[in-house]
Amino acid sequence: MQFNIQEFLTLTFTLFAVIDIVGSVPMLISIKEKTGGINAWKVTLISGGLMILFFFIGKPFLNILGVDIRSFAVAGSIVIFILGLEMVLGIEFFKPEKGGPSGTVVPIAFPLIAGSGTLTTIMSLKATFERADKNEFMIVLAILINLIIIYVVLRSLNMIERVLGKAGLLAVRKFFGVVLLAIAVKVFGSNMGGLIK
Repeated sequence: MQFNIQEFLTLTFTLFAVIDIVGSVPMLISIKEKTGGINAWKVTLISGGLMILFFFIGKPFLNILGVDIRSFAVAGSIVIFILGLEMVLGIEFFKPEKGGPSGTVVPIAFPLIAGSGTLTTIMSLKATFERADKNEFMIVLAILINLIIIYVVLRSLNMIERVLGKAGLLAVRKFFGVVLLAIAVKVFGSNMGGLIK
């Protein structure tokens, strides 16, 4: 299976849009002020561990549940679509649990970075790649690139806030929201045909 640079860049960009680490900067700064600091290295390792785990155990997990790959990809595309709507319209569909502890694992590593949207996207992308007989390990590389970006962003929170400003962060979030909507439609369209008989 060949390594396709264009597909790799698409995967990296897709995960970057879903994770939305730049759009999460205001929330991360708020958590940093409340907790006295964020351990960027620990957050990155835990987030990465969750993503890689779901990449490898995703299919066996689906088999146990009796769910086929196409069905999961379609379900994943719906989640990605809703995430995109959240970002574009500013409506909160996925409400975080109130009273949860603020810290490295909760809510930063999970669900802010490696949340349901990210993990579902990883499994959906793997399902789509597997069906098309493409190089699935490009997804792992895309995850690793995004982990580097996550680490850099966590280490540079104050600088990013100063450079982009509130308006800039909002614009970035809406832009990636539109990108996610387009990705969701593409994944839905490429997998839906096999489900209708």
